[in-house]
Amino acid sequence: MKSELLHREHKVEKPWGYELIWAHTARYVGKILHINKGHRLSYQYHNIKDETIRLLSGHLEVETEENGARKTLTLKQGESLHIVPLMRHRMIAVEDCDVLEVSTPELEDVVRLEDDYRREDREA
Repeated sequence: MKSELLHREHKVEKPWGYELIWAHTARYVGKILHINKGHRLSYQYHNIKDETIRLLSGHLEVETEENGARKTLTLKQGESLHIVPLMRHRMIAVEDCDVLEVSTPELEDVVRLEDDYRREDREA
C-alpha cells in the first residue's frame, strides 16, 4: 500500500496559545495544543468526542469532575489521560505546555460550562 500525505499542518490561534492540527481524517484527528503559562482552557465536556491527551512538555494540571466533586490531576511529561464523552474537564498550564491530543473527528462538539475568554459553546 502506498503511503500518502494525509493532511498539511494547520495552525489555529487560540486565546490561550494555539493548536497545530497535524492529522484530520474521517476517523480521527491529531493535534498539538500549545498552552501558554498561566492560561487554562474552558471547563467543558463533549457529547460524542472521545480523546486522549499526552503531555509532551511543561507542567500541566487537568481539572475533572467525578460524582459532582471537582479534582485536579497533575500530568507529568509522558503521562496520558483518556477523556471520554460527557467527562467534564479543563487543562491548566502551570508552565508553557505542549499537549498531544488524538481524538475522534467531532471538533465542534464542545459544551463550555466556564470560559475565561467568554467564548460561546461549540467554538473549537
